[in-house]
Amino acid sequence: MTSDTTPTPSPAVSKRSPTATPTPLPAHAPSAAPAGARHRTRVVVVGAGPAGLTVANILRAASVDCVVLEAESRAFIEQRPRAGFLEEWAVRALERRGLADGLLERAHAHHEFEFRFAGGRRRFPYGELSGRRHFVYPQPLLVTDLVRAYADDKGGDIRFGVRDVDVHGVDGDRPSVAYTDPDTGRRERIDCDAVAGCDGARGVSRRAIPPEHATVARHDYGIGWLALLAEAPPSSDCVVFGVHPDGFAAHMARSPQVTRYYLECPPGDDPGNWSHERVWSELHHRLAADGAPPLNEGRLIEKRVLDMHNYVVEHMSYGRLHLAGDAAHLAAPIAAKGMNLALYDALLLGDALVAYCAKGETRGLRDYSAACLRQVWQYQEFSQWLSEVMHGASSGDPFRAGAADARLRRIFDSPAAAAAFAELYIGKGIDC
Repeated sequence: MTSDTTPTPSPAVSKRSPTATPTPLPAHAPSAAPAGARHRTRVVVVGAGPAGLTVANILRAASVDCVVLEAESRAFIEQRPRAGFLEEWAVRALERRGLADGLLERAHAHHEFEFRFAGGRRRFPYGELSGRRHFVYPQPLLVTDLVRAYADDKGGDIRFGVRDVDVHGVDGDRPSVAYTDPDTGRRERIDCDAVAGCDGARGVSRRAIPPEHATVARHDYGIGWLALLAEAPPSSDCVVFGVHPDGFAAHMARSPQVTRYYLECPPGDDPGNWSHERVWSELHHRLAADGAPPLNEGRLIEKRVLDMHNYVVEHMSYGRLHLAGDAAHLAAPIAAKGMNLALYDALLLGDALVAYCAKGETRGLRDYSAACLRQVWQYQEFSQWLSEVMHGASSGDPFRAGAADARLRRIFDSPAAAAAFAELYIGKGIDC
């Protein structure tokens, strides 16, 4: 990126439509961004999570200039606890782009999971049915890998700790992003050709789209999950889902020394209500099954309540702004789809931006929102279906409980139902 107060002409989006085909940019188009130090790059990526860093790495590998802006510190984003399951299509897509070396070296592969219900245990071999696996690789490790690849190995421009980020002019000929430099306190402005909004549900990118140009569809499950990390070796060699009248529970390995647990709880519950003793008592109770090994207990190093809800923003593009990841949609962790969807967005958006910036091709950006939303809605529907399987027994509604039990037994008793479930669970057929 270089300083440039009079940028040279570059492709832009017509003001006639927020999703119009880019057209040549006039040499001196006006900008609504505030005055201050000005710079120029091709793409500004707002947010350094898995989506933003994947976009940035794809751009950097194609020699497309970009700047990544992140509100938190590098140390923070490399330690922030988040998702941990990657579907095989996502791993292979990262591998093709040279971004999966650490993942393939350190991740553990899973190919089946276990349901515990009615006092028994049933394993579901989705790997055998689909030919695909899950890779257990906590998001902080993936973020660490992606930051290193972009900033350390490729010399990419990433600015941590920025404040007061504002997105301007995305519906016109010259978008820009302004922010306050954390070291100097000065306002900085970056003119660009496109903005990748990857800054999550509470970021500024989504707010830059006028309400009349975006519909936000929401679904509230009416339940909470107490998310726990325990300094305890995994108690099973696979993911365990406990379907219980007293509430859902889950066990998921994160590393040889750390296990992720979930306990269904009331939405908005206070984690302080869950003492060490109460947590382990409920986990033993809800995950009990004939022949199941005892749970390995340990110190709880994380305890927070997640209110289960989903949302989808339509459309994911507005002029020169393109949303990705949680800025565009949220999938509750019910089916472990969130990070996979973020990567799906990022892979499509990164390739589309390269085609646009390097070759002037506009189709990828024009079709980006529709292509992403088709997959988003597939995963949202599956998460909603699986939620009924997991939470019907504890709903207090005998009809929902009976229907959930029928769904659960069908995937074990019907080969056709099992194959369909396995395909949706692992994302078979996706290729990026």
